[in-house]
This record gives sequence, C-alpha cells and structure tokens, in this order.
Amino acid sequence: MSDFRVEKDSMGEVRVPENAYYGAQTQRAFDNFPVSGIRFSREFIAALGRVKKTAAKVNTDLGLLDNEISTAIQKAAQEVADGKFDDDFVVDIFQTGSGTSTNMNANEIIARRANEHYSGDNGPIHPNDHVNFGQSSNDVIPTSIRVAAAVAVTETLIPSLRHLHKTLIKKSEELKDVVKTGRTHLMDAMPVTMKQELGGYARQVELGIDRLNSALNRIQELPQGGTAVGTGINTHPEFGKKFASEISRSTDIDFKEAENHFEAQASVDAPVELSGQLKTIAVGMMKIGNDFRWMNSGPNSGIGEIELEAQQPGSSIMPGKVNPVMEESLTMVAAQVIGNDAAITVGGQSGNFELNVMLPLVAHNLLESIKILGNAAKNFANRSIKGFKVKEEHIKKMVGKNPILVTALNPLIGYDKAAKIAKKAFAENRAVMDVAREMTDLTDEELKSALEPLKMTKGGFMD
Repeated sequence: MSDFRVEKDSMGEVRVPENAYYGAQTQRAFDNFPVSGIRFSREFIAALGRVKKTAAKVNTDLGLLDNEISTAIQKAAQEVADGKFDDDFVVDIFQTGSGTSTNMNANEIIARRANEHYSGDNGPIHPNDHVNFGQSSNDVIPTSIRVAAAVAVTETLIPSLRHLHKTLIKKSEELKDVVKTGRTHLMDAMPVTMKQELGGYARQVELGIDRLNSALNRIQELPQGGTAVGTGINTHPEFGKKFASEISRSTDIDFKEAENHFEAQASVDAPVELSGQLKTIAVGMMKIGNDFRWMNSGPNSGIGEIELEAQQPGSSIMPGKVNPVMEESLTMVAAQVIGNDAAITVGGQSGNFELNVMLPLVAHNLLESIKILGNAAKNFANRSIKGFKVKEEHIKKMVGKNPILVTALNPLIGYDKAAKIAKKAFAENRAVMDVAREMTDLTDEELKSALEPLKMTKGGFMD
C-alpha cells in the first residue's frame, strides 16, 4: 500500500500509484483498457496541452476563471505540451470512443501539477471545475486532433515533401541529357530522358503538397466551443472564436472556429479528407519507390539502369549482395499509410448523431501517417535520390537495341514495314539502325535523323 495513494471520483475510491500525476478517472481507464499498449503520440499530447493552456487563457480573458488559477494551469499545460508528463499519459488508444479518458488524463495531470505551482487561497485547482472549465471531451479531443494534424503537416510533412521535390528536380537537371528506354506495361516503349522521368515523380510530389494545403483549409476549422453536443452549453458564446484566434497566434497557423459545431463534432470528415490525401501521396510514393527498385534491379540480370548507393549488406548468407533498402522502407511506409486510411475511413463512419465515437483511433492513425510519410520522404531524398548513379553505357546500348524505335519511321515507311524491322531487330538482337539500313531505301543521314533517341523525347513528327 505504501506505493499507492487513494483518490476519489464520482464513483468512489481508487488506488493510484503514489508518484503518478494522474488521478482516479485515469486509473479506472488504465485498468479498463489493457488492450494494445499503444498510447497517444507526442504530437497529440503536445496539441492537447496547447488546447488546455489556450482554454485557460481565453476563459481568464473573458472574466470566467481566476487569474492566479489560470496562470498555474497555463504553466502546467505548457509543461504537458513540452513533454514533461508523457509517461503519465497511460491510457490505451483503444478506449472510450470520445477520448474522455484521455481528456481526463490531461485534466488530472494538469490540475495536480498546477496545484504545485499555485499559491492562492481559492482552494485546490480541480481537474473538472478549473482545467476543463467551458470544455467537453467532445470538443477538446477533435480539436486536439485537428491542431496536432495541422501542426505536423505544416511543420514536418510539407517541408519534407518540398525537400524531396527539390532533390528530384536537382537530380533531373544533372541527368537531363541521359536518354533511356521508356516502358509501358513493363515492356520497352519510346525513349524518354531521365529528366522527364524524374520530373514526372517531382510533379507527383508537388501535387501532393497542393492536396495537403487544400485539406488544411478544413482541418483548421476547430470544434472547440461546442462542448457536449455542439450547442456550446456551459461556455461563453465568444469562447470558440477567441480560442481559435489565440491558438492561431501561438502556433502561427490560421485556425478558425468551426462554421457549424454540430458538423465538426458529429463527424470527422476533415480528418478523413486529410487521410485520403495522405493515402494519395502514399500511392504515389509506392509507384516511385517501385520504379527505382526496377531500375536498380540486377546488377547483371535485371534492368540495371541505375545503381543506388549501397547503404548496408543485403544478405546474411549471400556475400556482396546489396538491396534497395530505402525504396523498400518507403513502400512499406506507403502500405502502412494506406492501411491507416482504411481504419480512419471506418472511424469516420462511426459518427452517431452528435458525436463521432472513434476519435482516439482516428487521432492515432492520422498522426502516425503524417509522421512516417514525412520521415520516409526525407530519408528517400537524402539516402536514395541524391546519390544514385546512372549506368549510361548500358542505357545507351539498350536504347539502340530497342525495337520500338522504329515508331519514328512510321511517317517515312509506314506502320507495317516498321513492324517488320522491329521484329527482325528483336529476333536477331541487333540495333534498329542496322536492320533499317538493310530493309529500307532511306539514307544513313535520314536514318540517323529519324532514329536519334534524344530527338524522339521531344515529341512531334520526326524530320
């Protein structure tokens, strides 16, 4: 018993670890949900601390909360935001669907810590009466999701994607004159330049950033101020607007009060939309990562157009084997983000009347997707794109033997004759130029002009 203290809540007495900053309601939730061992992320706890600090300040500005009590709460909430009490956020994410357990976890931690800062004579600071004043779990948790997501996207994911985009553009310029075989259906097609191919990847990343910026417009609408069901019961009519203004100032992100609190609390449409954009980016990353794996395949028996930097030994039994580990990491992250989106989609369907009841699930999966996608994009840029080499002699040789080059001869000799040249070149493993010289009346000058691979990458009719 010496390692525990007795706490009370509306349901009676509970034993709580002696040194824990949380109280009875948190302990009940900890005991009730021994499910996964997965707790809320650092990003979510930081946002929750910001929400509590901002709420205390705004309530004081509105004349509703004692200044000394508010100061102590704000100081304790900032410590929560800074990570000082992360170990005291003990409730599993698979808990009550509103996240009430985690809201109370925060209220109890902040109240206990605030009482250590407080020297006033208005009695002890209470987790519900003071820390949670003018709030409900039903607006605090969805607001914390949106604040955490907006901060993570703005400060981490978008900068990482911009870095990847810039890295791809720079590499494409370095390789602008390298012509390689284009591929459709995984089969040889008309030539393209490495700049064109990498430029396509860069545009995918750029459009991903655009998609995120669009989704942020909805994510930045905050439910705070709706309290229990969206009506704003037990809070000041100006609280939501002033809360959004204050948290915008402290985060430098343009948050605003939800246009309709019933929509903002009954649904998680904005997080679902953002997750969908994350999934779209992940699908693009999967494509890009796999293209690099194909281009690097070999080194002798694959496509072998590029050589990725060797990052680590690739086998515990085959000496000298090196694998495309950065690309494998990227594609696994993409798969996880796609899976997270499926869970978030189901979570979004679980809005019953005035409240969504899978908020912890949505919070965990959304923030995980943002984090790992940003980290993987940056890692891919730094450890793969920057350092890969092109096997130019091999590429040039393969382009010359590509039977599809005869497409450029169509306007000069017709499709049927061009097809015969292609088949003969492929069957005899010869350069298209040599076979075309034998099977047409075109001069060498005309053939060289028509079959110049770099010229083919510029489109239009061949001269």
